[in-house]
This record gives sequence, C-alpha cells and structure tokens, in this order.
Amino acid sequence: MRQLLLALTTIAAITSPTLSAEPIVGKWRAPGGGIVRVSSCGDAYCAQVITGEHKGKAVGQMTGAGQEYTGTVTDPREDRTYSGKARVEGGQLELTGCALKIFCKTQIWVRV
Repeated sequence: MRQLLLALTTIAAITSPTLSAEPIVGKWRAPGGGIVRVSSCGDAYCAQVITGEHKGKAVGQMTGAGQEYTGTVTDPREDRTYSGKARVEGGQLELTGCALKIFCKTQIWVRV
C-alpha cells in the first residue's frame, strides 16, 4: 500500500507541471462554430482551423506560459493578421486581436 501511494504521488508530481504549463494547447470552438486546434510549434503555439469553410488555415501564433499569451491572430475571412493576446480561464480562451493597438475585437472560445 505504501509503495502504491508513493508511486501515485510521484506520477502526480511529474505530470502536473507538464499538464498545467500548456493550458492553451487543445481544441477550441470559435463563436462561428468552427473548431481550432492549438498545438506546440517550436517555441510558440500555433492555431489552425480544423473544421468548416476555413479548414486548414493558420489563424494565430502565440508565445507565453500559464494563462497569458501574446502574438498574432489572423482573420481567415479576410486573411489579415493582427497583434493579439490570449488568456486561458478554465474552459475558455479569451482571444483579442488589435489593429494599431486601438481597434480591438475580443472573442471567447470554448474548449471542446
């Protein structure tokens, strides 16, 4: 019993920092219903549409850790890229893109 408890504690200690270090990674549903996959790409995290009309399009690249990320976001409808930031809060990703740092739009994506 003691060895089992030690093994479980060790596994939890090893895996917990890894899982919590990358909360942005995963699949997210955008407001229009499309699904976007965020995955590690070198030293950054890249977002790509995986369903719908814009399937296959890259829509962002972010760097950061924990809950806060910064980088670029691309509107796949117009193929325009903006400065962006993202914040992960529970099962939601708050994504903001700005043109000239004054014209900003925020979307809430939900983890799927």
